[in-house]
Amino acid sequence: MDNKEVLSTLSDIRNMMEKSSRILSLSGMSAVVVGVFAGLAAVVAHVILGGGSLAAWLPRFDYCPVCKVQMLVLLAGFLILVCMATAYLFARRKAKRKNQRFAFDLTARRLLWNFFMPLAAGGVLCVSFLWQQQYDLLSAIMLIFYGLALINLSNYTYSNTRYLGYAQLLLGLADSFVPGHSLLFWTAGFGLFHIVYGIYFYLKFDRQNTMNER
Repeated sequence: MDNKEVLSTLSDIRNMMEKSSRILSLSGMSAVVVGVFAGLAAVVAHVILGGGSLAAWLPRFDYCPVCKVQMLVLLAGFLILVCMATAYLFARRKAKRKNQRFAFDLTARRLLWNFFMPLAAGGVLCVSFLWQQQYDLLSAIMLIFYGLALINLSNYTYSNTRYLGYAQLLLGLADSFVPGHSLLFWTAGFGLFHIVYGIYFYLKFDRQNTMNER
């Protein structure tokens, strides 16, 4: 066995180990769709908050402050469910197309635990701030803990997911120093960053895999 065969064998072993320890069915298009949903949700939130100079053409609604908060919380909960369902359906579709096993195995459980643990901590902190009627840092907390969740997630899927996590983390930290622009930062993080990363991911991984399958 010459050196080329040895290197080829080692490469095959490494690929097999990576596939067994990582979930590679995440889809770039799901990130794009999630980013679009987040952008639409930001427009709805802007209307609920009363619009403003940037959206003078939108209808204005007069709600009591408590009603506005309740509506925003319901909107956020609905958005989370829709985004989770979108990511799941796209991942399942990709796994089926590539004839990969899509099951709730040990790797999947570790992925979900490491992803949702920071999100749960951030969610509890957000509830605490809502309870105390302190709303200024909510978007910063969401971005920071979501960034930490993505960094954790990268250990069990594509490693470059951590760069999206770093971007969300830095954006959340910047948001905490710039009062009065929470919705803008939130839209940039959950909307624009997702769309840009999703397009990059699709061109680098999904499109290449599709061309190879053909």
